Amino acid sequence: MTWAQIWRIARRDLSGRFRGLRLLIICLFLGVATLATIGSLTASITGELSQRGQVILGGDFEVTMSQRLASEAELAAFEREGVLSETVRMQAMAQRTAPRASGTGPDAILAELKGVDYDYPLYGTLTLQSGKYAPLDPASAVIGAGLADRLDLKPGDKIRFGEAEFTISGIIVDEPDRLGEGFTLGPVALVSDLGIQRTGLIQPGSMYEAKYRVKVGALADPAQSIERLKAEFPEAGLELRDRDRGAPGTARFIERMGQFLSLVGLAALVIAGIGVGNGVASYLATKRQGIATLKILGAGSGDILRIYLVQILAVSALAILGGLIAGALIPPAIIAAAGDVLPVKPGFAIHPLPLAVSAAYGLLIAFIFALPPLARARHVPAAGLFRSLIEGNRWPDRATMIAVGVGIAGIVALALVTAREAVFSAWFIAAATGVLLMLAGIGWAIRWTASRLPRPKAPLLRLALANLHRPGAQTGQLVVALGLGLTLFVILAGIQTSLTNEITRTVPKEAPNLFVLDVPVTRGDEFRRIVEQAAPGAAVNTVPSLRGTVTGYKNIRVADLKDIPENAWVLRGERGLTYAETLPEGSELIDGKWWPKGYDGPPLVSIDREMANVLDLKVGDSLTVSLLGREFTAKIASLRQINWDTMGFNYVMVFSPNTLRDAPHNLAATVSLKGMADADVKERAVSKAVLAGFASSSVIEVRDVIGQVTTILTQIATAIAAAGSIAILSGIAVLIGAIAASRQAHIYDSVILKTLGATRRQILSAQALEYGLLAALLALVALALGLTAAWYVITQIFSFSWAPDWPVVMLTLAGGALLTLGLGIAGSLPVLAARPARALRQL
Repeated sequence: MTWAQIWRIARRDLSGRFRGLRLLIICLFLGVATLATIGSLTASITGELSQRGQVILGGDFEVTMSQRLASEAELAAFEREGVLSETVRMQAMAQRTAPRASGTGPDAILAELKGVDYDYPLYGTLTLQSGKYAPLDPASAVIGAGLADRLDLKPGDKIRFGEAEFTISGIIVDEPDRLGEGFTLGPVALVSDLGIQRTGLIQPGSMYEAKYRVKVGALADPAQSIERLKAEFPEAGLELRDRDRGAPGTARFIERMGQFLSLVGLAALVIAGIGVGNGVASYLATKRQGIATLKILGAGSGDILRIYLVQILAVSALAILGGLIAGALIPPAIIAAAGDVLPVKPGFAIHPLPLAVSAAYGLLIAFIFALPPLARARHVPAAGLFRSLIEGNRWPDRATMIAVGVGIAGIVALALVTAREAVFSAWFIAAATGVLLMLAGIGWAIRWTASRLPRPKAPLLRLALANLHRPGAQTGQLVVALGLGLTLFVILAGIQTSLTNEITRTVPKEAPNLFVLDVPVTRGDEFRRIVEQAAPGAAVNTVPSLRGTVTGYKNIRVADLKDIPENAWVLRGERGLTYAETLPEGSELIDGKWWPKGYDGPPLVSIDREMANVLDLKVGDSLTVSLLGREFTAKIASLRQINWDTMGFNYVMVFSPNTLRDAPHNLAATVSLKGMADADVKERAVSKAVLAGFASSSVIEVRDVIGQVTTILTQIATAIAAAGSIAILSGIAVLIGAIAASRQAHIYDSVILKTLGATRRQILSAQALEYGLLAALLALVALALGLTAAWYVITQIFSFSWAPDWPVVMLTLAGGALLTLGLGIAGSLPVLAARPARALRQL
C-alpha cells in the first residue's frame, strides 16, 4: 500500500472518540505533562536567577571578607575596576526602646543588620512602603516588614542596635540583593555605614562580613577583574564571584532538585509507557477481526504494522502536545500559588529545551512500548488472529527487539546528555530498569509457579489460581503495575515520615535552647555567671569562634581549581574555625591522635572525616587557611566523626590552641535548659539578662532555626510528593490498562462459567482472590524495594538520618494494596455484565 492508502485506512478506522486508546492518551499526557512542568519550572527559576544576576549580587562582581574591612591597598584595587559600593552585614539584636502600646510580644529579636554606603544599591531599587528611598543619615534606619511586625514598630519609632539608637524612616518592601545575601536567621534592618559604626558592634573578633560590590564599564568583563584581584592578593582569602553566580547556592539547589524531580517524572513516564503498551494491546485486541480481514483481503504484514503504527503515533502526538501545553501553562500557576516560597518570581515564558526533551521522551516511550504488541499483530496469520484470545501472545521478533533496544538507548542517552550529574542519572536509570526487570521476572515466576502447583479442592481458589497462568492471562502486566504502585506508596511514606522525624524527633531532643554570638573572650566567666543567675542549673558551653577560608590543601591551590568538587562545600566561601585543648563534645576520633594539653609546636588541625573523604585527605597532609587576610598552613593531626544531630558547636576544622589563640576573636556559646520547669520563661530571662550585660552579643533562639529548617524540609517533601503522586497516578493507569487488556479473556471465561451455572458472586469472588493473591505477594516485594529507594533518597541525596514512621509506612502499604484490590474488582464489574448469548456471538 502507498502511504496515502495507509493514512486513509488508518483515519477511517480510528474512532473520533479515540475509543480503546484513551488509556494511551491519559498515560502519555500525565508523563509528558509532569516532565514538561518540572523542566519548565526549573528553567524559569534558573533563567530568572541568571538574568537578574547583577541585581541579585548587587554589582557586576563582589568581594567578600569576614571579620575585617578591606585595607587601603585593597580598596584602591577595587576602585580601579569600577564604581565601588561597600556594605557590612552581621547578626545583631534589634531592641525596642519604648514599651509596647498594647498586647504582648518580644522586646528584642535577632535581626540581620546591614550598613550601606551612599552608592547602595548599584543595581536595582530599594523599595519602601512609602515608595521613596534616600541615602540614610547616621541616626536613621529602614527595617523589614518582619521586624516591624514582631516588634510592633512603625516609621517614626525608635530601635536600638548595640550602643546606638535609630529612628525608623521606612519599612522595606523589596531589597534588591536579598537573595544574594544567602540564608539569614532574622529580618533585615539597614543603616548607613556611619550608623553601623555608631553601634559599637564592629570590634576585633566580631562576627561580621564586609562586601564590596563593583559596577564595571559596559564593555568590561568582570571575570577579568576577578582574575586581576586574585593575582594581586593571592593570600588575602578574598571570596570573589561575578554576576553570573549571583546566588550560586540557590541556583545549585534548584538545579539539583529539578534534576531529581525530572528523574522521578521520567520514572513516571516509563511507568506510563507500560500503560501505553497495555492500552495498545487492548486496542489491537478489539481490532483483531479487522486485522484478520485486511490480511485475508491481501494486506501484508508491513501494511498492517504501518496502518496501526500511524494510528498510535497520531494519537500519541495529540497526547504529547496536550502534555506540552499543560507543562508550559502549569509553572506560572505554581509560581503564583507558591507566593514567597520560591526564591524569585519569573514571568511567563516558553522554554523550548525542556519542552523538546519532554516531547522526545514521550515519543520514545510510545514507540518502545507500542511496538511489541504491533509486531505481534503483524506477524500472526489471519487464522491465528481469530484464535489469539485463547492461544496467547507470541514473543516479538528479533527486528522488533532491536528497534526497542535502540529506543531504550535513545532514552538513556537523552537522560545522560541533559543531566547535570550524569553519574547520578545513570545510577537512577539503572535502578529503575532493574526494578522493572525484577518485577517482570517475578510476574513470570508467579505464572510458572501457579501452573505447577497442585490444584486446590476449593473451586474458587482453583479458578483464581488458574487465572494466573491460563492463555491470555495478564499476570506479568498486573505484577508490574501492582508492584510499581505499591512500591511508590512505600517510597513516599518513607521519605515523608523520615523528613518529618528528622526535625520532630532528633533535633528537639538534642538541641540547646539558645545560641549566643560575640561574647568577648575576656568576659567568658562573667557571661556564665549572668546565665546562672537568670536560670540556675542551665548548661553553658563556650567555644572560640572565628571565620576563615580554605585556600589550599596538600599541594593544591583552591584558586587554581577549574571546578570545585561537587560535595566539597567546605571550599565554597568562609567556614567557622575554632581551637580546643581536648576532643570536642559530639565528636569521635577516627584516625590519628589529639594534641596534648599545652601543645606549642607547629600548627595542627583535626578535620571532619567526610571532608577528608571528599578532598582525599589523610593524616599528615597539609591544609592552608586564610584568616583575617593572612594565610597559615596546618598539618592534619586527626580525622573526626561529627554527630551533627546535636546542633551544638560542630566545627569541621578544629585547630590546636597555639594556632589561633592570638588572633582577634570572640566566644560563641550555647545555653541548654533541658529538663527545667518553665523553660520558656527562663529562656526569655536569659535572653534579657545577656542583652543587658552584653550589648554587642546576639542571642539566637533555636526554635526559630528549627522552624526555618522545618519549612524547607516541608517544601522539599511537598515537591517530592507532588512528583511521586503523578507516578502513582501513572501506576494506577497502568493497572487499569492491565485489567482492560485482560477483560476480553475474562469475558470469555465468565461466559463459559455462566453457561455452566456459575453465579456472578462466584465469578467476582474468583477474580477478587486472583488480585488479592497478587497484592499479598507483591506487598513484601514493594516494602523491600520502596524502603531501599526511600533510604537512598534520605541518606545519600539529602544526607539526613533514616527514621521512617513504621506504622505509617505499613498503613500506607495496606491502604495501597486495598486501593489496587478495589480497582481490580471495579474493573471486573463489566465482565459480570456480559450476556452469554451476545458475548458468544462476538467471540
